[in-house]
Amino acid sequence: MPLFLNEDQTMLADTAREFLSEAAPVAHLRTLRDANDPTGFDRDLWAKFAEMGFTGMMVPESAGGLGLGHVEAGIVLEEIGRNLSPSPFLTTSVAAVAALTGTTAGERWLPAIAVGKTVAALAIDERAKHDDRIALKAERAGNGFRLSGTKQFVTHGHVADLILVVARTAGSAEDKDGLTLFALPADTPGLTADPRRLVDSSIAARLTFDVMVDGDAVVGDVDGGGTPLARLLSAARTGAAAESLGVGDGAATRTLDYLRQRKQFGQTIGSFQALQHRAAHLYSELEVARAAVLKAQQLLDDAHADADLAVSVAKAMAGMAATLSVQEAVQMHGGIGMTDAADIGFFMKRARVLTEMFGDIGYHGDRVARAGGY
Repeated sequence: MPLFLNEDQTMLADTAREFLSEAAPVAHLRTLRDANDPTGFDRDLWAKFAEMGFTGMMVPESAGGLGLGHVEAGIVLEEIGRNLSPSPFLTTSVAAVAALTGTTAGERWLPAIAVGKTVAALAIDERAKHDDRIALKAERAGNGFRLSGTKQFVTHGHVADLILVVARTAGSAEDKDGLTLFALPADTPGLTADPRRLVDSSIAARLTFDVMVDGDAVVGDVDGGGTPLARLLSAARTGAAAESLGVGDGAATRTLDYLRQRKQFGQTIGSFQALQHRAAHLYSELEVARAAVLKAQQLLDDAHADADLAVSVAKAMAGMAATLSVQEAVQMHGGIGMTDAADIGFFMKRARVLTEMFGDIGYHGDRVARAGGY
């Protein structure tokens, strides 16, 4: 399949770029941070996402959405990354929709997601680093389950309407089987959130569960949560890779502009060959990562058997490219790159958080190696 966008996708990219550059540029993030905004994103901006049809982009048409795929969602996410636009698009309109589609729980939640009335949070991680260990318990109690335990780094967990939480209904914490995915209203009694601001000014919460839920909260099958969880993680990882790509590209664009303007010894620093070599290397790394991300998106949309491997390749490569971009950006900006007056520092912070989300470079590099028999 060709690794470029078709005509409709190109039009979507142009629309998303114009919308986000005007409605939610980097200055918007700075404003939220300086105001110590307790939500972590702008609800008025989220309403505009709904007006644009972005909130329901991946929601099936039968549930009121557009029925588009990962490629289209990635286009929007890349623009979100390029502008550092705070929004729950990744967790809600991409990952949650991927998990809920085709399930009974989805019939309840997807129409509200499509029109921007529901924000979803993903309660997956339980330790400092993303891994496959799930210890939070879901024990049968009457006609439902009692969930007990904690989840870490739940983005938007303190303000979400819907919490998707994976819990253990059988086996031990290290087992891959015996998992069940639940969709909980955020106001479920016994669910508490402790929000903390991250380095990129986003807010994630530590969620503590001591709740009772009925059987309708199960997404998919009991002990069969691995299937919707895999869809959720593949969507989240590919989406985070697309956003990382946007962050890297946004940082690179600002760096190239700076090289064309900043003068030393009577000439622009962009005329120095050493910096030209570094800029060319960065460009090539971003383009290779872009191809890897698009390939993963296309394979996911085709439900291809190699999609999971491609997702890990994309997440790792996008993380490496974005990290290189923001590091080179700070270096080439010189001392001003380390000050709060320059926007470039915001890109470095966001790149760091995205790299850690849903598995860092080492995690996905290990998955690729194991899949290859190493």
